[in-house]
Amino acid sequence: MPSSNPDLTLHPPRSARVRLGGYVILPRMLDKGRAVLAGTNGDYKFNCPLDKRFTDFAGIDGEALREQLAAGKGDGEILEWVKANAANQPSDASIAAWSALQEQRGPGDVESRAFFNQLHTEAAPHRTDIANWFDLLDLDDYVSYGGKA
Repeated sequence: MPSSNPDLTLHPPRSARVRLGGYVILPRMLDKGRAVLAGTNGDYKFNCPLDKRFTDFAGIDGEALREQLAAGKGDGEILEWVKANAANQPSDASIAAWSALQEQRGPGDVESRAFFNQLHTEAAPHRTDIANWFDLLDLDDYVSYGGKA
């Protein structure tokens, strides 16, 4: 997928599981941000609650990150910018632990669980392996672009 202009009306962004600098979520956020700038984001939102999990952890402002994307920076350049500008300056170990936790995170309250279960039921009610948010995102991306679950 070209990083300069992903067309999310044709294919989904990278999985939230994909890592950049050890961070999950970040590559997906970059894909969505670039698509928003190009007007090809479809239903995807930049700086959504999932993206904010990354920005809050790193201590990065989502709008400042969008400005870096608008300047045409690639993934490696964005990662360097994140390292230089992250208010929280997490260690490699804390990034790894945070990313592992995010990969396993499921709905934590009744309202979130109801939303999760509704999306799961609509996408693939027979799938018993959908246990966390990343599983559900991957499934939703797959079926939204014509896959059969």
